[in-house]
Amino acid sequence: MAMEVLIVGKARAKDDIASKITESAIEQRIEQIRKGDIIVKTKPGAQVKIKQIRHEFLFGTAVPNSLAEKAPKAMSAADRKIYLKILKENFNYAVHENAMKWYDCEVKQGVVDYYMAERIWELCSELGIPMRGHCIFWEKDEFTMQWVKDLNNDALRAAVGRRAVGVTKHWAGRIDEFDLNNEMVNGDFFTRRLGYGIINEMAYMAKAGNPNITVYANDYGILVEGGYNAQPYIEQIESFLANGVPIGGIGCQAHFVCSKKNSSSNIGTTTAEYVQKTLDKLAKFNLPIKITECLFMADTDEEMAQDMKWFLPLCFAHPNIEAFLMWGFWAGDHWIPSTAMWKKDWTPTAQVQAYRELVFGKWWTETSGKADKNGQFKTRGFYGDYVISANGKEKQAKLKKAEKTLKISFE
Repeated sequence: MAMEVLIVGKARAKDDIASKITESAIEQRIEQIRKGDIIVKTKPGAQVKIKQIRHEFLFGTAVPNSLAEKAPKAMSAADRKIYLKILKENFNYAVHENAMKWYDCEVKQGVVDYYMAERIWELCSELGIPMRGHCIFWEKDEFTMQWVKDLNNDALRAAVGRRAVGVTKHWAGRIDEFDLNNEMVNGDFFTRRLGYGIINEMAYMAKAGNPNITVYANDYGILVEGGYNAQPYIEQIESFLANGVPIGGIGCQAHFVCSKKNSSSNIGTTTAEYVQKTLDKLAKFNLPIKITECLFMADTDEEMAQDMKWFLPLCFAHPNIEAFLMWGFWAGDHWIPSTAMWKKDWTPTAQVQAYRELVFGKWWTETSGKADKNGQFKTRGFYGDYVISANGKEKQAKLKKAEKTLKISFE
C-alpha cells in the first residue's frame, strides 16, 4: 500500500473518448466476456426461474487487523458483527491489509506469529470468502524492520529464505497466491543488498514452501496518465520473465485522488482511455491482472461514487482482469477514512449505492420464463453460482467462464 496520486473526476466528463469507452464499448465487452449461456431442459411450457447467488469474478476488499478479537485496538463486538454482515453481503474475496506482512508476522527476529492473519482468515472462511496473500516481502526501506536491516548479507539471505518458505508452507491449501515482493519499481532494499537475482531466489523459495503458489508482481503509479511507473513496470515484468522469475500474475494498485484540493502532491491525471491502453499493454503478457488496492479520494461522496461508476466497469470489461479489491470499506478502521464506502457510524456513502447498482444490479442475473415446445429455456447470465428451479424442483449449479455454457436438466 502506497499513495498513488491520480487526478480524475470532473475533467473526464467532457472527454468524448472516455464517454464512449464507458457507455458503449464497455457494455459490449462485458456482454461478451462476463456472460455465458444457461440452457434449462424441462417439460414443455414449464415455468423456469433462474437466480444468481454469487459472482465468479472476484469483488474484494482489504480486511484490517482490528477484525481479530485479540488484535491491538480490536473493533468492538458490535462493530465486528456489522462488519462481517457487510463483508458477506458485498464481497466474495478478501486480502489482509497488514496482518500477513513480514513486519506483523515477525516483529521480533525468530518469533513468528500468525494469530491476526489466522483469525482474519478464519472469519472470512466462515463466510465462504477466499483470500489472497499480501505480501511475502516489501521492497521499500521504510517498511523493513530494523532487525532485518541490521543483518549482514549472508544472514539477510538466510532470513529471506526462512520467510519465503515459512509463510507459503504455513498457508498452503488455504492461500495459494501471494504478492512476491511489494512495489519493486518503487523500492530496492533487497535488490540493493543482495543483488537483482534475489527476486528469482525469493520466488523459488516461496515455491519450495508451496509448489502450487502463484506469485504476483504488485505496484502503484501504473495507471497514471503519462505512466510514471507504467513503462518501468512493463520492462520489469519483461525482465523477470526473461530471466526465469515465475511471475504468474500482475497486480495494479489504484489509490485514486480525484481532487487537487485533497491531493498532497500532484503527480498526474488520467482518463478512461489511458487506463484502457495501459491495461491492454499489460495484457500482452497473457497473465491474470488484478486491481489489488483501490480507493477514491474527492471533495464529496458523490464525486467518489462517480469515479467508481467509470473505473469499476472499465475493469470488469477487461478480459485479463480477474479481481477488483477495494482497500478497505469502513471508516472506523481505514488507511484514509474519508475515502471509505461506509462511514464510522456505518452510514453507507454514495459509493455503496454506485457499487451495489453495478455488482448486484446491472451485473446480476435473475430471470424467469417458460420452456418452449421442446422443453428448453435459454438465457444469458453472468458467470457465477445459480439456483435454478423448474418442474417443481430446485438445483444449484455454476456457470463458468472456462466452459461458457451451463446445461441443466429437470427431466
